[in-house]
Amino acid sequence: MSEMITADLVDLDLSADTKEAAARALAERMVSLGRVTDLDGFLADVAAREAQMPTGLDGGIGIPHCRSAHVTEPTLAFGRSAAGIDFGAPDGPADLIFLIAAPAGADDAHLTILSSLARQLMDEEFTSALRAVDDATAAAALIRGDQASEPDSGRTPVGTGTGTGTGTGSVPETTAVPATTTTTTTVPAVDRDGQDGQDDEDGRPFRIVAVTSCPTGIAHTYMAAESLENAGREAGDVEVVVETQGSAGFTRLDPAVIAAADGVIFAHDVPVREKERFAGKPTVDVGVKAGISKPADLIAEVRGKAERGEVTSAARSGGTPVDRAGEPADGYGTRLRKWLMTGVSYMVPFVAAGGLLIALGFAIGGYRISDAKPVTEVFDWGRVDSWGALLFQIGGVAFGFLIPVLAGYIAYGMADRPGLVPGFVGGMISFNINAGFLGGLVAGLLAGAVVLAIQRVRIPPVLRGIMPVVVIPLVSSIVVGFLMLVVIGKPIAEAQDAMTDWLGGLSGTNAVLLGVLLGLMMCFDLGGPVNKVAYAFAAAGIAVQDPSDSAMKIMAAVMAAGMVPPLGMALATTLRKKLFTPAEQENGKAAWVLGASFITEGAIPFAAADPLRVIPASMAGGAVTGALTMTFGSTLRAPHGGVWVTFLIGKPFLYLLAILAGTAVTAALVVVLKGMRKQAPDGGATNAAGTSGTSQPKEPVTA
Repeated sequence: MSEMITADLVDLDLSADTKEAAARALAERMVSLGRVTDLDGFLADVAAREAQMPTGLDGGIGIPHCRSAHVTEPTLAFGRSAAGIDFGAPDGPADLIFLIAAPAGADDAHLTILSSLARQLMDEEFTSALRAVDDATAAAALIRGDQASEPDSGRTPVGTGTGTGTGTGSVPETTAVPATTTTTTTVPAVDRDGQDGQDDEDGRPFRIVAVTSCPTGIAHTYMAAESLENAGREAGDVEVVVETQGSAGFTRLDPAVIAAADGVIFAHDVPVREKERFAGKPTVDVGVKAGISKPADLIAEVRGKAERGEVTSAARSGGTPVDRAGEPADGYGTRLRKWLMTGVSYMVPFVAAGGLLIALGFAIGGYRISDAKPVTEVFDWGRVDSWGALLFQIGGVAFGFLIPVLAGYIAYGMADRPGLVPGFVGGMISFNINAGFLGGLVAGLLAGAVVLAIQRVRIPPVLRGIMPVVVIPLVSSIVVGFLMLVVIGKPIAEAQDAMTDWLGGLSGTNAVLLGVLLGLMMCFDLGGPVNKVAYAFAAAGIAVQDPSDSAMKIMAAVMAAGMVPPLGMALATTLRKKLFTPAEQENGKAAWVLGASFITEGAIPFAAADPLRVIPASMAGGAVTGALTMTFGSTLRAPHGGVWVTFLIGKPFLYLLAILAGTAVTAALVVVLKGMRKQAPDGGATNAAGTSGTSQPKEPVTA
């Protein structure tokens, strides 16, 4: 394998002023050496990783990194910026920028080599030397370890691997080492004399087991591990054992080490694997950056919890800071929103895939494709309409999962994995009895509540092993199924039918008013229950052999209005990028396609982050589009498809004009409302939640 970094991969006078420009400048050096085969493809992978979480670290360091199919071998490029570049670190711009490129199929040894850089960055002597070096060759040698610091410094040069131990040694580059290692600060944390339960007063150190992980498992994972280990050494009476869970796997901590631990620290941005191993111990659960920036505080916090006897139950052992659905300190409203967003986030991919497949089916096979026989019975390889029917029917299957997935993952957000079975059961019942999305929401919340109630019951130790896989799924499914089938399912279905009948009564009175109302409903909850009621009303009107002209006008208004929110957000992110976070800018690119395909849920990431501005703007644009569509008299025979079924639209040019008008209204209002945000005393903008400073992405729901 070639050297990971050479002088050709070093730029000591990096002139870029943005993180995107910095990544491009360093990536171009990789391309020139044949380490990267597709510059734009690789940069897209870097941007996607950056959108998950900023890669800036305290101390003036930026470490953009990713695994990419466009990388031929593990490569590191280094740039030094005199002005500094913003990588999202709390303490300001970064002057030391490391671009780490790992092949998509990098083996364990490769990823271990990459991890050594992360550990070096925790060494102040190393970063000081990089700031002082004045020659690219010397800088590359310093990073490689050709000019390594003192033998006992604990620093492992890039190009060597670390095994289990303190990290002070090194192995030859060709030695195969696991990509994710278990590291300790001093000696194994098992007390052989049986004194595990005694206090520090007896001379036994306080023992901590920790797990660190980040989305790619390359840099932050190992930096957090090194930081926690160093903090343990500095404390003097603390032993820290770290399990690094990287992207290629992980080496489990010895169960005896976990059993002997006095506390647990989770510093992670992806789910901790096999988290139940650590249940029953004082636990601190934070993002991986906290493990890097404030390890001493985390150690102090877990010691405090141990002194107070605070432990984590098995029921609360799941989740991550990213997808965890509500903490005890949150208000009920906040937790409810997180639970619902958990369900929506898992549902959106089904909406996107199913909606596009159905749209393609209509585009290829025509509006009567919904009447085609199942392709399992009739399929002609040479007929276009057979392929249209195939796509339409696959999309229908995907759409059939919407309500069960919504309900199942709402329950998952509340009660973790035990909530999945009753949630899916309740969601499917809701689908079967035509209780719709309202029924799915209720079923998910009900399933989560039932599981949480069961988990509060004291169970004899002998039965605890079968609770998660037998007792909880069985009992909760029976309770949820009974309530949905016998008690509340039918009233919910009747309520949805009543709303549909009410809308039908308005159709003959004032077409423009009805268009406004339908537009408002389609954009109120962006694919939620109100949106679905309006859509079901329109789709039911044309689901007959010969739909009326008024029914087709209603369908046209509904689909046009539903396209406006994502299109409006896409236009706004294009016109005024600085008003949106990097993650929102990336979502804006996808929103063009989602909006054009009539997937209103494409605007959910924006609404979740800033509902007080996005939802009113979307409703205004939807109302304009709905009113104009009804005024123009455009008609639509297909229940889905967006711009892909334009050939099925009556007065298509006026129809598209109505969509453009609504999109412009939504984009303009969003830009104005975000621009009017009150300025905090330090000059930072105040976001919807009332906090000041640079807006960071809030658990986005991606489509």
